[in-house]
Amino acid sequence: MLRIAVPNKGSLSEPAAEMLREAGYRQRRDSRELVLPDPENGVEFFFLRPRDIAVYVGAGTVDVGITGRDLLLDSASSATEHLPLGFARSTFRFAAPAADALGGVRDVAGRRVASSYPVLVAAHLRAHGIAAREIVRLDGAVETAIQLGVADVIADVVETGTTLRAAGLEVFGDPILRSEAVLVRRSDVDEPAGLDVLTRRLQGVLTARQYVLMDYDVPLDLVERAVAITPGLESPTVAPLHNREWAAVRAMVRRDETNRVMDALYDVGARAILVTSIHACRL
Repeated sequence: MLRIAVPNKGSLSEPAAEMLREAGYRQRRDSRELVLPDPENGVEFFFLRPRDIAVYVGAGTVDVGITGRDLLLDSASSATEHLPLGFARSTFRFAAPAADALGGVRDVAGRRVASSYPVLVAAHLRAHGIAAREIVRLDGAVETAIQLGVADVIADVVETGTTLRAAGLEVFGDPILRSEAVLVRRSDVDEPAGLDVLTRRLQGVLTARQYVLMDYDVPLDLVERAVAITPGLESPTVAPLHNREWAAVRAMVRRDETNRVMDALYDVGARAILVTSIHACRL
């Protein structure tokens, strides 16, 4: 039975549970449940603190887990990224008081850096050949670390930058890391039994979220122009209609391009353009 670690709380928890539900796995009824067997699907879920998941996977206590790329890299465990999952995206940046006018990562040299991700930050600086004076580990918000005198620079998650600006800080340099939720496994052993099925299911969910099915009717002499707009993943389905001068076409189209594609098809001459959501798929 494949042992899967799932975030118990925090920003990763609900999106991870939703993805597993869409993939057809059993859901826990009580948030206090920490172990959930799912024998019908050949898996067992363990609900753990997100920061600990990569450690458990790296130690072989569980086979795979869902956590953040940032948490994986900061764990320094022997776990490795197996599949990006497309949610909980974030960007890590350096920030400092606006008056300091720091321009890039080399300006961090010789300064104290506060972060909730000291291992990740240390690895980033090491990769650039830069030595900070000190890397200060702080759990939770780090925006006040400079004002309180424990750091000269912070490294933290940046979304809009509003919180940093409110603290008198500005980001500088290139991003340290672009993170998202990932499925992780041990890097030093063969893939565990059942991981291939889990991977296909999660990839099916990702595809279903990114694509829709588009059906439309088009005159036969315009089919080539229409399918050039909707090539599908491999090739669109083209079927005859009762009116032999028309054909029906079905293709997968990226969800975020739906309306643009519909407009283009209509301009070509397609009609009866319908869009259907995809709930699951295997490619």
